[in-house]
Amino acid sequence: MAKTQSISILSLDVGTSSTRALLFDATGKAMPDMVSQHTYELTTSGEGEVSVDADHLVDVVAQTIDEVLKKAGKLSAPIGAVATDTFWHSLLGVDEHNKPLTPVITWEDTRAFGAARELRKQFDEKAVHDRVGVRFHASYWPAKLRWLAENQPQVFKNVKQWISFGEYLYRKLLGKSVCSLSMASATGLLGIKTRQWDPELIKALKVRPEQLPEIGDFKDAIKGLQAEYAKRWPALHDVPWYAPIGDGASACIGTNCVSSENWSLTIGTSSAIRVVVAPDRLAAPPLGLWQYYIDGKRAVVGGAMSEGGNLLAWLTESFKLPTLQEAEPLVAALKPDNHGLTILPFLSGERSIGWHAEARMTISGISNHSTPAEILRAGMEALAYRLNVIHSQLLQALDIKPADHRLMASGGALFHSPLLRQIIADTLDTSIYPSREQEASARGVAILALEALNVLPEAAASQPEIKDPTRPNSHDGQIYRKAAARQDTLYHQLLAD
Repeated sequence: MAKTQSISILSLDVGTSSTRALLFDATGKAMPDMVSQHTYELTTSGEGEVSVDADHLVDVVAQTIDEVLKKAGKLSAPIGAVATDTFWHSLLGVDEHNKPLTPVITWEDTRAFGAARELRKQFDEKAVHDRVGVRFHASYWPAKLRWLAENQPQVFKNVKQWISFGEYLYRKLLGKSVCSLSMASATGLLGIKTRQWDPELIKALKVRPEQLPEIGDFKDAIKGLQAEYAKRWPALHDVPWYAPIGDGASACIGTNCVSSENWSLTIGTSSAIRVVVAPDRLAAPPLGLWQYYIDGKRAVVGGAMSEGGNLLAWLTESFKLPTLQEAEPLVAALKPDNHGLTILPFLSGERSIGWHAEARMTISGISNHSTPAEILRAGMEALAYRLNVIHSQLLQALDIKPADHRLMASGGALFHSPLLRQIIADTLDTSIYPSREQEASARGVAILALEALNVLPEAAASQPEIKDPTRPNSHDGQIYRKAAARQDTLYHQLLAD
């Protein structure tokens, strides 16, 4: 291996709509122009399907690797490791030859909402939540597996093993894989205390223990590419490929959210607030929130929404507005909550905090005076109100005062919209510190690799560059919080259990 002070890390960041490959230096900084990004199409349906062909996605990832290595040229020689983050909660069934029998079913897929309801009736949901850290929901494996057993019984019967996309990627490239604690804990099947697959759920779902992947940790690296890829990428053949982790976990590390003082606020396709804690900090997360692992020594508690940049893009396209960047001045000129609209922003169903996968977007108060710009502004405000509910639950659960934490922001939607940052800061009454790192997830997993290689002493040793904070406006905040109460009333009228 090259001298540690000169090595770089190749990060693979597999997001919900695009995948990236980037090179980071030994200090955790992105190397200029050493990036490749490609989008890919998801398969969607009116029934709630959101999936992607596994082999197609592998090909897209491989293409980004090709392009980064070509750009790097001689710089590819000192690559010390490959580190990967992928979207959480994906499910893929493979046969005994690791051939896909299902597409990759993503977290956005809501077809299993009925199965989640069945599971809630069958089990004491709070007891299960306390064991595995999540509720029953269409995003997670228990509901997906129940749905597949009922709707595709022959496929369900023929599956040799259930894995996520990260494991499948490594099996294609390296011939084997390890399911990290990070990925396993986000399935809804892993005991957060035992760090083993939950036997009661497995039995009820008619899944055999050998049908679930081997659990390891981020540091459980694999070396040795399959012949085809060893020839294609000789610089990557003998380096460690660290076990894939969830993109939300790596985003925390990438924005220096490695303690309860700095909280991660991410708005990309979806939205989330996450806090890194010791795995035993909480006996169990509150019912509206979840707890996953980053690695063996770090856990993350938080809440996530299925909407973020996807909602704003949908509103812009549906109401014939210009691009988000062009529409921003139009929307910023409007006064806070001066449109008479109340929005429940659940385009892809609700996750935190009520977990109604069957919920759909509602716009109340439209009149013949409503304008597209007002609807877009109301959508931004609606996202902030739902994030405020998550934020409040986290403060209470962790017994942290608002003045004792900072929100470190990342994600394209926040990066490109000062207005959205301001609305959220006002609503949450908390300053937001935007990261200059546009690729927080890719940076975070690179830092973990540098830590594993003993190049960095710990993840906190690499500080990200941040912009000037967005400070809350107390006057506007009072307006937003009154509007948030109005949204909450509509929420309980339509979605009361």
